[in-house]
Amino acid sequence: MWESFCFMWIYPKKFDVIVIGAGHAGCEAAHIAARMGAETLLLTMNLDTIGKMSCNPSVGGTAKGHIVREVDALGGLMGKVADRRSIQFRMLNASKGPAVRSPRSQADKAAYALEMKHRLEKTPHLEIQQGTTESLVVEDGKIVGVVTQEGIRYDARAVVLSSGTFMRGLLHIGQMQISGGRGGDKAASGLSPCLESLGFRLGRLKTGTPPRINRRSVDFSKCEEQWGDEDVRFSYDEPEERMQQIPCHITYTTLKTHEIIQKNLHRSPLYAGIIRSVGPRYCPSIEDKVVRFADKERHQIFLEPEGLSTEEIYVNGVSSSLPFDVQMQVIRSIPGLESAEIMRPAYAIEYDYVLSDQITPSLETKLISGLFLAGQINGTTGYEEAAGQGILAGINAASSVLGKEKLVLKRSEAYLGVMMDDLIRFELLEPYRMFTSRAEHRLLLRQDNADLRLRFYAHERGLLSKEQYARLLFKKETIEKEMQRLSKLYKSIEGKSTSLAQLICRPDWNFAKCLESFPEQMVDYGSDINAQIETELKYVGYIERQKKDVAKLEHLDNVRIPKKFDYLKILGLRTEAKQKLMRFNPENLGQASRIPGMTPSDISILLISLK
Repeated sequence: MWESFCFMWIYPKKFDVIVIGAGHAGCEAAHIAARMGAETLLLTMNLDTIGKMSCNPSVGGTAKGHIVREVDALGGLMGKVADRRSIQFRMLNASKGPAVRSPRSQADKAAYALEMKHRLEKTPHLEIQQGTTESLVVEDGKIVGVVTQEGIRYDARAVVLSSGTFMRGLLHIGQMQISGGRGGDKAASGLSPCLESLGFRLGRLKTGTPPRINRRSVDFSKCEEQWGDEDVRFSYDEPEERMQQIPCHITYTTLKTHEIIQKNLHRSPLYAGIIRSVGPRYCPSIEDKVVRFADKERHQIFLEPEGLSTEEIYVNGVSSSLPFDVQMQVIRSIPGLESAEIMRPAYAIEYDYVLSDQITPSLETKLISGLFLAGQINGTTGYEEAAGQGILAGINAASSVLGKEKLVLKRSEAYLGVMMDDLIRFELLEPYRMFTSRAEHRLLLRQDNADLRLRFYAHERGLLSKEQYARLLFKKETIEKEMQRLSKLYKSIEGKSTSLAQLICRPDWNFAKCLESFPEQMVDYGSDINAQIETELKYVGYIERQKKDVAKLEHLDNVRIPKKFDYLKILGLRTEAKQKLMRFNPENLGQASRIPGMTPSDISILLISLK
């Protein structure tokens, strides 16, 4: 019906879940909610930018690769699309311990986005429409729909807001400021005022991107060639057909590069005081690198192709907000790039996000029932972190309307659990990024066992086929039985009786060597299961120790805190502790214990009060 008094048309279908934004968070949220059977609408400002890689066309990396595998284990798309549409795969930290090994791929930027869009278009129960969300419709503290700039109201029982860097986004190139959510796309102007009017507290963060150059203008003879690795992939399901694999290249900045930057620092909006938002420490701009590491003679630069059907190259390592003319000087001072043609300039971008402590572990907001937030709106950065939040928000939004239990992962279960626990208890002072060092139980949370950790949750929600579930059970049972069997099979090695399990644990032995040396006793289950057995055997002592540590801490997570618990009445509890508990409103004693600044004494007093 037409509402003539406000020029608004109410869309005739009422949805279970509406997902706003089709970045990496929105794609995963919409896909998984629909797969769970919720009638879902994906609303995006531009259908042609679904799944767009706004910055580096890569997937995975240190700790991020773990998240991609966890998303895949829960039934997500990112890993499958990356396997199908990447032009190089690598296993980072391959020479180090299994806890820090992380898969990474260089994706074909255009092919990745098209593949993601097509898979979403084929998903049952999912409608995709182009529209710019202007406001949220809330009644009695509950979300009931959204309104777009086009004058359409869509009703829903739950909404996932994944706005990326678009909320009052502002691009900086030197002294030039341009309103936009990323280069070439308009900003979302209505959502920030709407959220503020509903009582949400917003902040500003900054991130940036480097220039893109034309491949034909690069002298690769002055660069180091870097090929990928074989047998690296993200998905636990049947291998995807791969694209042609091509190399990346490495070069370095020079002293001349650093002199140019130092000479023009006053023209950087960051150093001129124009940008006041905080950017990520772990991914500094080239200006930051030169200033902060003044004694370093050069910085590594990766030349990463953006695809097979384009000549654009992503210059990884020179993120900047310097003026275009300075960017040109900087790029051409780098070996191999003396004649480089910049196709897209680097820029910094400021955007709004929702301050910490306003979401629950399920990603539902504390202020508005049925409203879930996912991605950079929560202060995170990175495709993988966004996808991880997206799949959890989608699962929980669908669960809330289908009457199912929400999924809240523990720190000991997944990197996704670590991230969510961090987001609800930290006051973010910079964009959040996942690192392996954030996970205290990282030997349990390896990238190779995400399926064994999380796929049973996917099965409970109907997200695994019978074949997938059968393979999961076979893998789990095979690893357990084979470890026991190998511990009982003995061989005489150098005059000593040694079990095959002990032999595999030796530094100069492994599963493959045992398989070759004792073919009659060993069984080849394929590289995946073989590697799992070897890792479990080699690190069994450390793994058992971490499991005991988890068990000791788990009792705190089982002590629930009532929603309206009055901390002010607790005698002996420090004022600072009361203030932090009231602000973050933890759901259990474990969450309370991990709030920065809480002491063991505070937790003891709180435990006594709860009892």
